[in-house]
Amino acid sequence: MKRPLEEKKDMVKEPLLSTASPKGGSGTMPFIIANSVLEKVATYGVSPNMTLYLLKEYHMEMATASNILFYLSAANNFTPVLGAIVADAYVGRFHMIGFGCVISFLGTIVLWLTTMIPQARPPPCNESSNSCTSATSFQLFMLFTSFILLSVGAGGIRSASLAFGADQFEKRDGKKDAVLLQRYFSWYYVSYSLSLVLALTCMVYIQDQMGWQIGFGASVVVMFFAALLFFLASPFYIKVKAKATLFTELVQVIVASYKTKSPKLLSSSSTEMLYHHKNGSTLVFPSEKMRFLNKACIIHDPEQDLTPDGRAKNPWNLCTVDQVEDLKALLKVIPIWLSGIVTFININQTSFSVLQASSMDRKIMGNFEIPAGSFGIFNIISMILWVAFYDQVLLPIAARIKGKPVYLTARQRMGIGTFISFLSVVVTATMECIRLSLAFKEGISDDPEAIVHMSALWLLPQYCLIGLTLGLSAIAQNEFFISELPRSMSSMASTLCGVGISLGCLVASFIMSTIDDFTKRGGGESWISTNINKGHYDYYFWVLSGLSLVNFFFFLICCWTYGPCRGEEGNVNDEEVSLR
Repeated sequence: MKRPLEEKKDMVKEPLLSTASPKGGSGTMPFIIANSVLEKVATYGVSPNMTLYLLKEYHMEMATASNILFYLSAANNFTPVLGAIVADAYVGRFHMIGFGCVISFLGTIVLWLTTMIPQARPPPCNESSNSCTSATSFQLFMLFTSFILLSVGAGGIRSASLAFGADQFEKRDGKKDAVLLQRYFSWYYVSYSLSLVLALTCMVYIQDQMGWQIGFGASVVVMFFAALLFFLASPFYIKVKAKATLFTELVQVIVASYKTKSPKLLSSSSTEMLYHHKNGSTLVFPSEKMRFLNKACIIHDPEQDLTPDGRAKNPWNLCTVDQVEDLKALLKVIPIWLSGIVTFININQTSFSVLQASSMDRKIMGNFEIPAGSFGIFNIISMILWVAFYDQVLLPIAARIKGKPVYLTARQRMGIGTFISFLSVVVTATMECIRLSLAFKEGISDDPEAIVHMSALWLLPQYCLIGLTLGLSAIAQNEFFISELPRSMSSMASTLCGVGISLGCLVASFIMSTIDDFTKRGGGESWISTNINKGHYDYYFWVLSGLSLVNFFFFLICCWTYGPCRGEEGNVNDEEVSLR
């Protein structure tokens, strides 16, 4: 029998991963989380200053550069959805992350080469004649290739990283260790915040102080280590095989309901109708809502439609009641999901925010100058502070006053966040109006590089309001979708927010292009001018504020038509009783 001291020595000698130990477990977590953190540092690190890179090195107009970044952000948020479908149904999560690592690494290399090869970007502007050469087709092709590679790579990694880490805690009976899983999720989201902080501070600072070559080169090095760490632990991962996805099943419902020619639909509980359902499922009859979809699960001829063991012979002709109800639940949340798109339009106005900060005095504590691209860190800080204040201070005080647990529902927080999003663009428009008037008084309207004698710290209110919007609306959206959709749709529910961000970027690009084309007609100066001291970004944000106010009332209407959420029916009845 070993003594305690000998046991302790054995524990010290035991490596983090060993081929003799079972696959998966906590030992693989440092590699998966490190891969996720470093990938985000490498890719998010090039985003904040990308506006300045396109304006100064590629001589683009502000509207053009902003639209490119809107498309890039839309792709970065949509490719994980496609990646999740492909990973779950065809290639598996391990191969999807590995593919993403290689593609992202290639993307950072191509982007870095645009700084290293003089022919890969336009020559510097001629200051004497004040003329600039536009980028050639080859130069734009190289730049856009790097963007596409980064988006595809990010989609591969981010689509599967969280779920792949959860797979490592799967036991032999197919269940997952709940305690370790909860700890993993906590550390994963902590690491997500850490990656944003590192990207918005360290990476942006390197670009500002050491130039584009070293700054983008740092992303190459970081992405290399992200891929290396992931592949190092390859023999020790649990690799779950791909299988059919829920997305396919939802499409089958649409196809089956369209193909099926059914007689007049009776009540779903009618004995004249026979419905196909899973063995052991509690859903035997479909609901009365959206009855046109019920055709997908009606059995017309059991001998022709079903196999001897009770399964559908052709799942594209006959679906289960569960599949039909899953699709109905998804369609029901779509209106509220649409109301969140305008909120994401406001959140994604990062190109203007960087340009605005670069035109103001950013010095603090003597000669230290905050990089213009690093101001986004105040969004993250304010979001973290709000979440901590809400959870640790506000709720306990409210519970003590009421004498019972008190909380804001997901829809209430979404509504407050939607209104704060409206306030954020109002404050942004007001602050830009003040900054623009100072630029006019100082006589620097014709100089796009001039610095207004106004501290950039005056921008903190709008950044803090955006952070509050993230802490309220964005987080509550994820909670709402996951709680309202069936448990079988949890993966899809977690992607709805990303799809909303993607669509929000596309709509934002359309709005900006429309305003730019309309305001520069007749040879006038566009509101979205590259010279921020000559344009009228304040007018642009007043347009967004009007749109946001309309969207707030649209959200209220959607909530009213949606009815009570799951678990709220009983609460509503209790409140009515107490009021009587």
